[in-house]
Amino acid sequence: MALAIGTKAPDFKLFNSDKKEVSLSDFKGKNLVMQFFPAAFTGVCTAQLCTSRDELTFFNDMNASVVGVSVDMPFSLGEYKTKHGINFDLLSDFNKEVIKTYDMVQENFAMGMKNVAKRGVIVIDKEGVIQYVEVTPSPGDQVNFVALNKAMENLK
Repeated sequence: MALAIGTKAPDFKLFNSDKKEVSLSDFKGKNLVMQFFPAAFTGVCTAQLCTSRDELTFFNDMNASVVGVSVDMPFSLGEYKTKHGINFDLLSDFNKEVIKTYDMVQENFAMGMKNVAKRGVIVIDKEGVIQYVEVTPSPGDQVNFVALNKAMENLK
């Protein structure tokens, strides 16, 4: 069941690429943009995260933090973050708990791989309420950054 706009966001605890635990409560008082992506070191995922990297000033101006969430291990995410100069936390959902809770499970990905993160975005406002949800039709489709930015401006 998809998460609905206007509902309270489920809590989460994940490790970032620095092996530090990060939870939803760490963002209290700020808006949070959760960028879900299937796999590090893949083309569309890199474009998604690099777009967010390049637009981080916009998100900061909207009182928002950005995180990327995938099922990759923290060690892989650390290498990926360094290689692409990603300037926000990448969170490892290796145990696939958050992608299930947030209804972001891509059951069939590629080459028989199953149960990775879908490509999508969830925006949680500073009160912990979901304000925007996007799931792309397929993992090869890019996030609609125009719609995302408009949703962020509506929170201002």
